[in-house]
Amino acid sequence: MAIYIALGSNLGDKKNNMKEALQRLAKKGVTVCKVSDFMATRPYGVTDQPDFLNAVAEIKTDCSPTELLRVLLQIEQEMGRKRIRRWGERNIDLDLLLYEDRIINLPDLQVPHPDMQNRDFVLRPLVQIAPEAVHPILKKTIRQLWEELSDKE
Repeated sequence: MAIYIALGSNLGDKKNNMKEALQRLAKKGVTVCKVSDFMATRPYGVTDQPDFLNAVAEIKTDCSPTELLRVLLQIEQEMGRKRIRRWGERNIDLDLLLYEDRIINLPDLQVPHPDMQNRDFVLRPLVQIAPEAVHPILKKTIRQLWEELSDKE
């Protein structure tokens, strides 16, 4: 069982922002096992902003899901992320997608990520590194979710 996080950036040096976030994870005791290709994607939700660079990483950690969320938010803050508008532009975005096969419903944390099955910028990089990972609520592999989303588009 693995843990997957999404990375995104659409401000500044996008590629370096994402590389720096991965380095900061390692410095905080999170092992980065695999990283998808960095993929250029169109904005989702709020479209009047620059295109994104997105990726997904498989990680290992001793952190609980809530501790891991704190680490991700801390890295965003350290890197100067400003939350100006929902789904707006950002220099770095780190989202917890899957934490093993756990289902978590807390006010500040929902796992699996509640909208991941509708997001090309999540599924496309995730299918590259974890096609057989299973969404614990939908009971489908990432490959199946990706194919279903691709058929819709």
